[in-house]
Amino acid sequence: MIFMASKNKLKRFEENKTFLNLIQPNREKIIKNQFELKGNWSLNYFKNNNPIVLELGCGKGEYTLYLSELNPEINYIGIDIKGARIWRGAKTAFEKGIKNVAFIRTQIELITSLFSSREIDEIWITFPDPQIKYKSFKHRLTNSDFLNMYRKILKSKGIINLKTDSPFLYGYTLGIIEGMNANVLFSHNDIYNNLSSPIEATGVQTFYEKTFLKNSKKISFIKFCFE
Repeated sequence: MIFMASKNKLKRFEENKTFLNLIQPNREKIIKNQFELKGNWSLNYFKNNNPIVLELGCGKGEYTLYLSELNPEINYIGIDIKGARIWRGAKTAFEKGIKNVAFIRTQIELITSLFSSREIDEIWITFPDPQIKYKSFKHRLTNSDFLNMYRKILKSKGIINLKTDSPFLYGYTLGIIEGMNANVLFSHNDIYNNLSSPIEATGVQTFYEKTFLKNSKKISFIKFCFE
């Protein structure tokens, strides 16, 4: 069973190399600020001036794909380090012929080396690890360090969306953004029991989200921006 799983992973890694919509940049090149698409996503990749939206930790790309089909006039980029997961999103986009979507396999902490200042219009963070078990919160995707990274690449008043099953992360994030003087546009700790929840927050459920809901876990959502 373990052998078959490993074999499937290797097969997916090889198939990833064939997808033109999946970019797997060299880490050293990114760190040296030599990533060619930085500042040139509109011109050299999407070849239009439409807004660009990121999904961080996109997993299988459920949100990236859903939003890209819902809004064909907007460009979407999913970012994740897990090759076997991101394979699913890239393959589905390829098979469906979705042109306004791309995927990047890399670490989220390199984000300011992937995009230039004011290049991104909106960011989605869907069900990140709340990092509760760890003493250090440096990998928590809504800590102040990460939020400052997002601010660098977001346009003025660019929106950040957080969707989580973790009451801890929901409360933690509200506290952090309050301390950073962010403007909260929407916040609720149980979006499927709130009639005013945005359709983009409830219109699609990720693989993990469906499991959470089956276990009667509440799903929280925060939409906010910085001045």
